[in-house]
Amino acid sequence: MSEGERTDPPAGSGIAGAAPDWVGDWSGRRARLSPDRVGLVDATTGTEYTYADLDERAERTARLLVDLGVGHGDRVVALSRNRPALVDLFFATGKIGAALAPLSHRLAPPELAELIDTVDPAAVLVGAGVADDAAAGLDRAAAGDAPILVAGDDAERVARAVDDLGGRGYDDALAGVDGAAGVDGAAGVDGAMGVAVGGDASLSDPHLLLHTGGSTGTPKETVIPHRAVYWNSMTTIAAWGLRADDLAPMPFPMFHTGGWNVLTVPLFHMGATVVVAREFDPGRVLEIVDRRDASVLVAVPAVLRMMSDHDDWADADLSSLRFAKSGGGPCRRSVLSAWWDRGVDLSQGYGLTECGPNNFAMPDDWPREKAEAVGVPAPHVSARIVDDGGDPVSPGDVGELELSSPAAADGYLEAPEESAATFGDGWVSTGDLARVDDEGYYHIEGRKKNMYVSGGENVFPAEVENVLTDHPDVREAVVVPVPDDTWGTVGKAVVEGDESLTIDGLTEFLDGRIARFKHPRHLAFVDEFPYSGPSKIDREAVRERFVDE
Repeated sequence: MSEGERTDPPAGSGIAGAAPDWVGDWSGRRARLSPDRVGLVDATTGTEYTYADLDERAERTARLLVDLGVGHGDRVVALSRNRPALVDLFFATGKIGAALAPLSHRLAPPELAELIDTVDPAAVLVGAGVADDAAAGLDRAAAGDAPILVAGDDAERVARAVDDLGGRGYDDALAGVDGAAGVDGAAGVDGAMGVAVGGDASLSDPHLLLHTGGSTGTPKETVIPHRAVYWNSMTTIAAWGLRADDLAPMPFPMFHTGGWNVLTVPLFHMGATVVVAREFDPGRVLEIVDRRDASVLVAVPAVLRMMSDHDDWADADLSSLRFAKSGGGPCRRSVLSAWWDRGVDLSQGYGLTECGPNNFAMPDDWPREKAEAVGVPAPHVSARIVDDGGDPVSPGDVGELELSSPAAADGYLEAPEESAATFGDGWVSTGDLARVDDEGYYHIEGRKKNMYVSGGENVFPAEVENVLTDHPDVREAVVVPVPDDTWGTVGKAVVEGDESLTIDGLTEFLDGRIARFKHPRHLAFVDEFPYSGPSKIDREAVRERFVDE
């Protein structure tokens, strides 16, 4: 087998082939081990759920889905802010061999309709808080006769949404399901529930359909099998040292791989605790860390920055945090330093929906001069950097990062050409430029499509932005390429910061820090950057606005 090739273990190995009964039974197996341990906290309502509670709800939800006609291989769409019902669906779809497809409530109706058409769900769950936005997308989609369930915290709001969507209240429907076979019965504790209702899931069956960010068009649905979910969980536990006594707030939306595979599923795997809420502002996350002694935190750079800028930052007790990680984009040195100054071991991670997402880790006692790196490859992950011809480059040279791991997705749903381009040769083509230094640390240099050539020299915007944000008057920066009569293309720095700053002042600051051909030749300001996905700067929107100015 060539390096990077992915296969399932052979039939009869007890891991694949014969559909072992543990596949998909996340809640049942954990409930048998630690029934009284709290697995989920709903910060919006203050409700705590033990693993016994979670499995009992999962059993009911699985039976409800089967009663609605959902079976092995079917798909369930969820359109909701973070809530316990989404966890119910994750566990329940695993038990019956179905796939969960959480969709972003932030999508426009045509985008939502297109995704629903692609997924072709057998059932749909909608959060009452996003029902108005969902209705237009559902109306546009050919969802067929898929039954609709409405979840919510307010009975009147749920009732209105039920009437508008022609559905049923989720909590009422769940209460009407026979829950006699819970964690103390034959079903659930030994995986029999899945078989009893037609699950019989294998590692190769899809469990999650997670869509990409969609910054260049309608998002693609990524097919993530049980194998990938399990291996990412194992990789994360091994690389990050997750423990059964860990507790983490979940600031990622649960339509995103960050909401499931970064921490939620690995923590469930360990029997630890995850805290969710309909809305998670920076102050609320600080409160969770302080009052609940959170031990692990992963968030996008924007959230980490807003937390360190918050009025409660100085008084919040962060001493319980064993470590924190930034993901979803480059984390500026100023943000890293703010957390280090509070004694928190904050480092950068790297991942994507198509693989992992937890692919790198920082070694023990990593040096602060490696802060711009994402670390070294985690267990069960191979990484390489290749040129445009697919050949590995020399250490220190920049090329495209490719990954190989049993945690890689199978491809994109109903998109064979895109799947072949990304997953075609056993390596996942990330589209990100990277380099590896002499000590084996990987450094992300930005998106391949964002690189530009100025006067015959390659310029990587991420490198320039990292230096720009070291300037005391620059809060955030994006560099976009613009035409130039002399050099063909030069950089334009779009800055969120002090508008008294001039291009001459920036040039003076950059002298001696980066080569002159990398210096931006134009400067523009924004009050606030546009964002796409889970608090990631929408570079395409910045480019469209400022390239033509």
